[in-house]
Parts: sequence; C-alpha cells; structure tokens
Amino acid sequence: MLFAATVTFSHAQTPVYTSATELTLVGKIQATQQVYHRIDTTDYPDMPPAVKRLLTNSAGLAIAFKTNSTTVSAKWCTSPRTASANMTAIVYEGLDLYIKKDGRWQFAGVGMPNGDCSEYTLVRNMGEGEKECLLYLPLYDETTSLEIGVAEGATLQPLPDPFRKRILMYGSSILQGASASRPGIAYPARLSRDTGLNFLNLGLSGSAKMEKPVADMIASISADAFVLDCVPNSSPQEIKERTAYLVNTIRQHHPKAPILVIPSTVREHGAFDQVVGARVKAQNEQIEEEVNKLLRSGVKDLYLLSYRQQLGTDHEGTVDGTHPNDLGFDRMLQQLRPQFKAILRKYNIKVD
Repeated sequence: MLFAATVTFSHAQTPVYTSATELTLVGKIQATQQVYHRIDTTDYPDMPPAVKRLLTNSAGLAIAFKTNSTTVSAKWCTSPRTASANMTAIVYEGLDLYIKKDGRWQFAGVGMPNGDCSEYTLVRNMGEGEKECLLYLPLYDETTSLEIGVAEGATLQPLPDPFRKRILMYGSSILQGASASRPGIAYPARLSRDTGLNFLNLGLSGSAKMEKPVADMIASISADAFVLDCVPNSSPQEIKERTAYLVNTIRQHHPKAPILVIPSTVREHGAFDQVVGARVKAQNEQIEEEVNKLLRSGVKDLYLLSYRQQLGTDHEGTVDGTHPNDLGFDRMLQQLRPQFKAILRKYNIKVD
C-alpha cells in the first residue's frame, strides 16, 4: 500500500509541459528564424564573426506567462557547454524565475543547468491562485529549446508583455550580464522591472567596438531611445574614430530618439595595475571629447551619463576586478537609474 501511494504521489507531481513558443517572448530585438537568437545575423553578413556568435546568446530574453499551478518547472537545451571562469552556471546557461507579488516582480527560483539539456523545478509548494511569471533565459549561451511545466490540470497562458516602449542598449560584457549571479540581475533586466520599460539587451561580450556594420545594424532597429555602453570594449583610438559614425547613423534613422552614452565604469584592478588605470582614464576622456564634439556640431538629444561614485569606496563591487558582482550592479543602478528616468521623462517616455 505504501508503494502504491508513493507511485500515485509521484505521478501527481509530474509536470505537464508546453513549448515556451506558445507564450509571450519578452525582450526580443528583431524577428529571427531561431526564436531565441537576438538578431538574425544572416541579414547583416558584414558584421564581425565574434558579434555574430554572441547574437545567438539569449541574453535579455524572457518568457511571460500566468498560471494557477503550485509548481513551475522547465525543460531547456542550450548549445554545447562552455565553462566560464568568472560566472555562475545559472547565469551562463540557466533560468531565473520572477513572480509578481504585491505589484512588484520578486525572485522566485532558478533553473540549474545539468549538461546541454536540463529539467528542473524552479518553485514548488506555492499557494492557490493565479500568478504572473517572468522567466529569464540564459545570458551567455544559445537557447535552442524551452518548455514550461505546470501541475496537471493547472492553467498556463501567455501574459501580455509587462513592459512598454523599446530602449535599445548596446554594450559590453557588463551589459550582457557578466558577472551577475542570475540572468534577472543583469542590469537591463533590473531596469525593466524597476521602470516598466523594455530595456533590450544588445550586450556583446568583449566585442562592442562600434564597427561600421554593427552601427548600421543598430540604426536599423526600431527603438524609442538608445543607450550606448560600449566604451569598456573600445580603445581610445576606436572611440575617436567610430563614435561620430555610430551616433550620426542612429540620428539619421531616428531623428528624435534620445541617445544616452555611458562611460566606462572603474576597473578595480586598475588601482594597482597602472596600465589598466590609464586605459580607462583615456577611454573616458576620449568619449567625453567625442560627445562634446557632436553636441557642438549640432547633434541634439545626446547625453553623456556619469559614474560619480563608481562601484563604491570599499572596492568590493566586482568578481574579477572588471565585471560587477551583484553588489556592483546594484551600485551601478543607484547612479544610472535616476539619470535614465530624468532623461526619458523629457521625451514623454513614462517611467514607473
């Protein structure tokens, strides 16, 4: 009798899975043949190979759905696994679930990867009633398939996109999400939950260098505002040679959209490595000079943001001296969020 009861209980807990393609995909930049790619690179053949590869990563994408299930599970597959020395497996190729509680998105659970294909229950033993859910996809791997599992007999329906407008963010590994502990802590994702706006993640780890084909691709994207966080990857010479083309090309295609430029945040190991410290200083001096040139030339609606406090005075805000940890991302946002809100409100972009 005990064996029979155990089998019955186990069977009752088996999730019923639905393809995530039947739900709402949030954070999508452009339509693609492979649903969890950010850009269809066949449309832009001249882009550097590293950029094309990174655009297959599912950074910034999330699935929005509602369910009355007391559990939420997932099955997903990613491209062949590549180890990362400075990121968790969860942020690299795992999942991150948020559920709305008292009107705010709240962390609910993670999907821990186990090889190229994984199955995991993200949250269990929840109360009855409908929940609004937001499931973030891996930041640094290609997601090839995803299914959402709920309890047998429970409902599972698409949730309308919880975010409005389109704020395109182009930048480095820090923008893509290194080295947050979970996908939902990447700072574009946090900005979306904080403001109610769709901050689209076009982070290109190590490869945000403002190349002409990339600038042309960025300018072709429909967006209400553009954020350029590409200084960390660009040399002072590249900043000098390429900033004007990127900004002017965006402006030609989007005459009224605000363009927000973010300088490089501190490299903590630059406090001792004089070469690193001098490079960051030169990068930021060069981007300030280029933005001022563009403003003097008559470019409108262009803003240079600032990190007055950098990542704090205790120097504990990074994983490896370069990439913020969760504490570092929080300190970044404490400075960036008010600047974003103040600027976007000028353009009637409503912020929560």
